[in-house]
Amino acid sequence: MSLPDVVSRDEWLTARKALLTREKALTKERDALNADRRRLPMVRVEKEYEFDGPDGKVTLGDLFEGRLQLIVQHFMFGPDWESGCPSCTGAVDEMSPGLIAHLGARETTYAIVSRAPLEKLEAYRKERGWEFPWYSSYGTDFNYDFHVTLDESVAPVEYNYRAADELADRGMNWLLEPGCEMPGFSVFLRDGDAIYHTYSTYARGTDGLGGGYAYLDLTALGRQEEWEEPKGRAEAARPAVPDFAP
Repeated sequence: MSLPDVVSRDEWLTARKALLTREKALTKERDALNADRRRLPMVRVEKEYEFDGPDGKVTLGDLFEGRLQLIVQHFMFGPDWESGCPSCTGAVDEMSPGLIAHLGARETTYAIVSRAPLEKLEAYRKERGWEFPWYSSYGTDFNYDFHVTLDESVAPVEYNYRAADELADRGMNWLLEPGCEMPGFSVFLRDGDAIYHTYSTYARGTDGLGGGYAYLDLTALGRQEEWEEPKGRAEAARPAVPDFAP
């Protein structure tokens, strides 16, 4: 493994400032991308999905737990598998109670859904020491409709917004094997009894989500940090809102 070059402090500072310029540009581009994501149109979910959960049958609406938004992690765990995907497992291991609470404070619920039967999910969840619920979509169209279980005999194959012929052209024929399980995240918004699909991301789009802000940036409501005037406070007394961008 090669190490970085050793230079003087002045040389390091010059290189660091050059990198900072690129970092600032990336931050601004990311902010613009997040804003465009919030402006994406949405699609009403018309199908009634039902899942097996620790407390019995639940609907997609139940997964919101009364909040406005829902982030579903499509965890790779096929019905005939004996354990979950190692990569998906690593991602869920990092979902701390604090992160879940921070999402909840922004009207956003995080849920895991896999196609394996509930008893397998429950056994694996207890083995990993995870406290949050895990739902089974076994026997439903949910995974196929959101393109994380790929099987031409059930639904047209599509992954990361590429159809079967596009995947084949890119040498990704292994995705065309019946019952192929893939990772992803899907985001939903609730307005009364109506549920809308606002966003899904797959492949490298699932990498490095990190803390709560990264998850909220996937949602239609975003970080929800707009200033709200406290009742009875004069305009002149409003504190300045700091700009944390580098």
